Amino acid sequence: MLQDRDTTVNIKASRSEPWGHSLRIDVSGQEPEEAVPRLIDHAAGLHVSDLFFNTNEDRVDVGVRHLGILRYISSLSPDLGRRCISFVKTIANMNISERRRPMDGRWLYRNRTGGQLDLRINTIPTLHGEDCTLRILDQGSNLLSLDQLGIDAHVYPELVKILKSPSGLVLVTGPTETGKSTTLYACLSHINTGDRKINTIEDPIEYSLQGIRQSQVNTTIDVTFDELLRSVLRQAPDVIMIGEIRDRETAMTAVRAAGSGHLVLSTLHAPVASAAIHSMLRLEVHPYLLSTSLLAVVSQRLLRKLCPRCKEPGELPAHDLFEDVKQWLKPGEAERLYEPRGCQECHMTGYTGRIGVFEVLPVSPAIRALIDDKAPVPFLRKKAVEEGMVEFRHSAMLKVGRGETSMREVTRVLPAEYLVHKDQ
Repeated sequence: MLQDRDTTVNIKASRSEPWGHSLRIDVSGQEPEEAVPRLIDHAAGLHVSDLFFNTNEDRVDVGVRHLGILRYISSLSPDLGRRCISFVKTIANMNISERRRPMDGRWLYRNRTGGQLDLRINTIPTLHGEDCTLRILDQGSNLLSLDQLGIDAHVYPELVKILKSPSGLVLVTGPTETGKSTTLYACLSHINTGDRKINTIEDPIEYSLQGIRQSQVNTTIDVTFDELLRSVLRQAPDVIMIGEIRDRETAMTAVRAAGSGHLVLSTLHAPVASAAIHSMLRLEVHPYLLSTSLLAVVSQRLLRKLCPRCKEPGELPAHDLFEDVKQWLKPGEAERLYEPRGCQECHMTGYTGRIGVFEVLPVSPAIRALIDDKAPVPFLRKKAVEEGMVEFRHSAMLKVGRGETSMREVTRVLPAEYLVHKDQ
């Protein structure tokens, strides 16, 4: 982690992280009206997901989430930092005099090139003052198509087949910031051919999709996921996308909708595909209703992709490192491992962009029977693997073998328990 005790921009990159100098920006001596737009434009140019103002005792650190990792790009004096946060709150129609409570706001920001960013603002009181986070939604960015997500070629046809189903429930799972919404949007774009009515329930609406009816949750007036879902069902949709299943009511309504002739897509927090089934059961969904409506669970993580300009060959892989995935590798692949180096193109990080690793668990008759019996997660997972489910470790090793990412990145993102060959 970069540390800086100066009140001006004097962030020094450590030897192990040479990217610091390339990403930083100096806004010291500027007024908030100029400093904040410069920071936003700089963050947007780096294609980050979040911009942070973190208040400390003697400075306000400005950071970004770049390719999923926190990077500090500037450091402001306490006075300038507080005024920058107040400036953001003013533009977002938030109460600048209230610093004791968390608050939310929104800013439709137009950058100097005419593009529009949808900034979702949140402030929270901390030990030394307010912290402020800006979630950056770039309305001008191109959404990824289903075949650009990184789904393995031998798994992709199975997912396409599932999305052609007239009814049923498809769950996309994973921790926060693992690309679940991107996958949902890619699925919607794939099936948005004009012959099915598609409604979404989102919080927030991240991208506007032509031909799709999109509605946004508004908890300030008690318009919740559950409330909107009941209303959307009266709109006679063929496909419903629910941004996230968070509570029992939404889970029950989603399962009933999937069982009554609708294709329902949603996200859920669960570590692996098989665990999502028990997450639904813990929300008191009846096992029989879940087993008859669930089509598939897609679990995912995001790995940083090696910069193609500067990646360099590393050590030769161990003899059996790719033994489990060699059937899916082409001749010439997996002959050696590649490592990040760093260049100006990738801001000295060694990585450009991210790619997904996936587990796709289709619900077979045997899996349905296990759901009915409330079988433990290890039994569900074992049966899914027996039926051909590609586990995280397999998907990750395919990316390593093809030179798309490094072993260092795989072990950073995937817990060790998912990389070990054993029944889970």
